[in-house]
Amino acid sequence: MPVIEVTDLRKSYDGRAVVDGVSFAVEEGEIFGILGPNGAGKTTTVECVEGLRTPDGGRVRVTGLDPVADHARVARVLGAQLQQSELQAKLTVREALELYASFYPHPLAWAPLADRLGLTPKLSTRFAKLSGGQKQRLFIALALIGDPRIVVLDELTTGLDPRARRDTWELIEDVRAGGVTVLLVTHFMEEAQRLCDRIAVIDKGRVAALDTPAGLIRRSAGSTVISFTPSVPLDERDLNALPGLASVEHKDSRITLSGSDETVNAVITLLARHRVTAHQLRVLDATLDDAFLDLTKDVTNDVAKEAAV
Repeated sequence: MPVIEVTDLRKSYDGRAVVDGVSFAVEEGEIFGILGPNGAGKTTTVECVEGLRTPDGGRVRVTGLDPVADHARVARVLGAQLQQSELQAKLTVREALELYASFYPHPLAWAPLADRLGLTPKLSTRFAKLSGGQKQRLFIALALIGDPRIVVLDELTTGLDPRARRDTWELIEDVRAGGVTVLLVTHFMEEAQRLCDRIAVIDKGRVAALDTPAGLIRRSAGSTVISFTPSVPLDERDLNALPGLASVEHKDSRITLSGSDETVNAVITLLARHRVTAHQLRVLDATLDDAFLDLTKDVTNDVAKEAAV
């Protein structure tokens, strides 16, 4: 049985549907990502999973329990790091860990947890004096201190520098290796592609796609990107006739094609036939960024139209 089941979840504010029929299931032991544009309904969805908001419709279960009706029992198996979290400025790391440990009947020993997360040298440091990365490590510790089966991490690395972000990714992988299921909300494509076993892309309050990162990339209009500068101009009709082609872009004299493996072979044949040299030829797989833009392009277009009006 999945540890999290969300079926036809609905939530509205002031008559506007923010979550409009979202469904997904999270299997035990996986890192499950929720990805989407700002305002897509990601945080509202996970807040319903956490029992912090009551759904208007649909069904949510965490280890078979209703997060609202059985909130106390769910809180024993689910830890959460919220999108916006703060602690009292003068509270030390040690005091925060001891305080949160006191909330649970069988908490983890906080000292080994602090050591695992690199917080031991900061035990006497007040919250206000911690760096952004150190605060995030502390919030991970507080989410884990109740020894949960599941942890929800909402926009965990927002505001962190690249080094701190990558260090945090390693921590998340360690958390999963320890047997904890992770529900990760993020808008960083690289983060989702590296960490997640499966991803639900939420768009306009609905699940636009649910697949592995590789599966989502394969859905991209152009799963392979070819770029080069031809030694002489190529006929646009020849380019548009390439099999598997999704798009053609020109910037100065450089050509970028999105397509498939078939497109790559056809480009090489085209160049050879016309005896054209391809300078700085690059062939790259599409990324999760490309897939995300394809899946949410209607939202981007809608925003552009609204801005024009």
